Formats: sequence, C-alpha cells, structure tokens
Amino acid sequence: MSEIRAEEEAIVEEFALFDQPRDKLEYLLELGRDLPPLEEAAKTEANRVRGCQSNVWMVAEFDPATRRLTLRADSDALIVRGLIALLLRLYSGRTPEEILTTPPEVFARIGLGRLLTPGRQNGLWAMVERIRAIARAFAGAEVAAGSA
Repeated sequence: MSEIRAEEEAIVEEFALFDQPRDKLEYLLELGRDLPPLEEAAKTEANRVRGCQSNVWMVAEFDPATRRLTLRADSDALIVRGLIALLLRLYSGRTPEEILTTPPEVFARIGLGRLLTPGRQNGLWAMVERIRAIARAFAGAEVAAGSA
C-alpha cells in the first residue's frame, strides 16, 4: 500500500469516529485551526489557487536528493484550511510520481461531498489539480534534467 493510501486509511478511521455530519464539519474546522499559517510573503498572486471561492495560496519545494515535494498552503476560510490540512497530509512529502498515480479517494469515502457546498467542492478539486500540476512540473523537470 502506498504512503498516500495508508494516510487515506488513517483519515477514514478518524472521520469514522463521528456519526453526525455536523461533527465531521467541526473536526474539519479544528484541523483548519491547527494548520500552520503560510508566511505573508508567500501569499502572492503567483501562489494563489484559481477556482476557489476563498483565497487559497499554495507553495511547493522539491528536494532533488529525496525526490519529494514539500507542500504548504493557507486560506482565509477556516473550512478550506481544514481541507488543506487533509490534502497536505496526503500529498506533502511524497514524490511527484506518487502524487500523480494516486488520486484522492478519501473525500468521497468520508462523505465530505455531501457536507460541502458546490463552490467548496469546486475549490477542493482546484486545490487537488494545483497539487497535480505542481507534481507534473517537477516530474517533467526531473525527466528533462535526466535526459540532458
């Protein structure tokens, strides 16, 4: 089982503790409160995630030695910060190839689709696509560097 799938299982187990949709949302808000803030200097237009109702900023760093991406993100909306916390648990610290070959299935499994407004759902998938685009860029750069 990949690291991403193992993390998904852990998230599913955590959300299984909550019977009521309201409790799941409260937990998501708690995750948002616990997310470390992104420094103001990183909250630039270039780092903004398009397609989100709220302001969302995402930055990535690639370590060529380990081939892993470190992702950091923030939002001005607490519920979105909770979604970011889950995405970072899944994808930060993974290789571009792991990210690209493991789409997130956890959100459907924990029933978040039923809890989020259509606008928030669109924003979630915009963040997922941004992470995948970052992974594609680093995977492509690595291939190009290897063939030079």
